[in-house]
Amino acid sequence: MSLPAPAPDRYAVLGHPVAHSRSPAIHARFAAQTGQVLDYGRLECPLDGFDARVRAFAAGGARGCNVTVPFKFEALQIAGRASERARRAGAANVLGFDGPEPAQWWADNSDGIGLVRDITRHAGVPLAGARVLLVGAGGAAAGVLGPLIEAGVAGVVLANRTAAKAEALVQSHADLARAHGARLAAAPLAAPGEAFDVVLNASSSSLAGADVPVPATVLRPGALAVDLMYGAAAAPFLAWARAHGAVPRDGLGMLVEQAAEAFCLWRGVMPETAPVLAALRADLDAGARTP
Repeated sequence: MSLPAPAPDRYAVLGHPVAHSRSPAIHARFAAQTGQVLDYGRLECPLDGFDARVRAFAAGGARGCNVTVPFKFEALQIAGRASERARRAGAANVLGFDGPEPAQWWADNSDGIGLVRDITRHAGVPLAGARVLLVGAGGAAAGVLGPLIEAGVAGVVLANRTAAKAEALVQSHADLARAHGARLAAAPLAAPGEAFDVVLNASSSSLAGADVPVPATVLRPGALAVDLMYGAAAAPFLAWARAHGAVPRDGLGMLVEQAAEAFCLWRGVMPETAPVLAALRADLDAGARTP
């Protein structure tokens, strides 16, 4: 008599909102590709209810979760231990549960390495020696700054509506920048500098449907312009970049690569990302063509 198959390990993406999230589809493809048995869903959290929701999820036997806006700062605070990159960012998008209590949880941040891998592997743009403009200073920007520095950029200018938040990120990454010979600076949105090699939109402008918050002079001809969002939210920024002679790219590749890093942290195996990204891109394009 054969024994029943073990229940799949449970994971989810937690955020507000998460109904749009493609993370379940990504992790389902990773699991099929690697032979891992897991169940990955979505958990919508009230704006004041992340703590209770994640505690209940872990207490129910879940193994981990991804965390998206606006809870990345809370995710870092709730876990008993955290990786160096999560501590430096002050934000976490990955939680692992080694037990039901927060003291048994660990936090990490895979956003930055996901962005770096997408730019260098899928977009084919080297970051070594690049001048980078990072627009925004929230959780997304905090998560990507360290890995950008470690990728060998010449420098990063952080432009943000609230100068103090950009300055805080510069200070928290100053030692890392010195160690890698990278220049860091904070600048106002209206005058962040000109002719950058790579421009990254990590601001809330895409989510809010607002205009691009920096002048087009930030783009050198042929610059790579990446919005960390994807789909309809990224469309205005991508159109702006295209109209001003840059190469536009959305955040879908970053999404897949950060998911792969999280999957590897949880399961101990790194999935192939190129076929998953191609499949998601086809799905996204098909959806955009559907009336």
